[in-house]
Amino acid sequence: MTTTRPRVLVARLDSFGDVLVAGPAVRAVASGASHVTLLCGPQGAPAGALLPGVDSLRTWAAPWVTETDRPLDDAVLTEFRALVAEERPDEAVVLTSFHQSPLPLAMLLRLAGVPRVSGASVDHPGSLLDVRLRPGEDLPEDLPEPERALRIAQAAGFALPDDDAGRLEVRHDAVAPPEVAGLGRYVVVHPGASVPARSWPAELHRALVASYVADGTPVVVTGSPGERALTAEVAGAGGVDLGGRTSPAELAAVLAGAEVVVVGNTGPAHLAAAVGAPIVSLFSPVVPAVKWAPYAPLVELLGDQSAPCRLSRARECPVPGHPCLSRVGVDDVREAHRRLLDRVPRINRSVPAG
Repeated sequence: MTTTRPRVLVARLDSFGDVLVAGPAVRAVASGASHVTLLCGPQGAPAGALLPGVDSLRTWAAPWVTETDRPLDDAVLTEFRALVAEERPDEAVVLTSFHQSPLPLAMLLRLAGVPRVSGASVDHPGSLLDVRLRPGEDLPEDLPEPERALRIAQAAGFALPDDDAGRLEVRHDAVAPPEVAGLGRYVVVHPGASVPARSWPAELHRALVASYVADGTPVVVTGSPGERALTAEVAGAGGVDLGGRTSPAELAAVLAGAEVVVVGNTGPAHLAAAVGAPIVSLFSPVVPAVKWAPYAPLVELLGDQSAPCRLSRARECPVPGHPCLSRVGVDDVREAHRRLLDRVPRINRSVPAG
């Protein structure tokens, strides 16, 4: 008997990094679906465009996601119903982090006529979820985010193929800018972060770049269009400043060629993991590293993970002087770099060509 494979909508509605860590779950769904629609918010959609296994990428700003700040009204509901009608999913898999609920989206999916919905919910879902995982029971609290998303997909009936190890992956369909392509060996320094509480001080980033340049190591400084002033300050006279000058696909190509990437807890850290780059992770403990550290074999985690700000989810550092990161020095980063280089020969690092 032949079973028709379903059309599946996979939802991850928040940021760039959140969508990247959903990649293994998306590939699991793709292995058992006839068509995968990935539903993202505006911030996450550029990451969704990089994920293998996506047949259709749709962007929708959910009113309950902090960054969207839009009212829940009839126009929003009509917009959502039209999107679902166009994609025609047989079922939906709602991916969320431990502090989020799938139930608002599950309700809209029900109203739009989706017959089967899966997700993880602390609250009793009533008829909103057909497959419900219970955080703390079905989903241990210390699961890395990619593994959490994968378990939700597996509970819905979708598993990765045997030849897929479940690592983060992105498409490789761009090349690095000419300034980088001609460098050969180089280090990437990415000084920006989504919120100040996760940022290593700019003056330390600048001192790090100067340290590398002084011993002849080329440095590429990356950042978003909104971070151009920061990247210019950090790059100084000796670094290659690419702030605001790369698409996400081009940034992936830049990161893939780096000897080491120095980056905070922000989306490009997960992009670096997805392309197999060795990572010095400047990680503020306002969120748990066990969940959100770069999901890759070559990572050196720096930052005081027991600092008073631990697990606060603070956007502005609540501790004077930002000690969890400001006490990390340039020499600490350089030593972590050396440790990574010592580990590289023992790891099978494969970076697809751009």
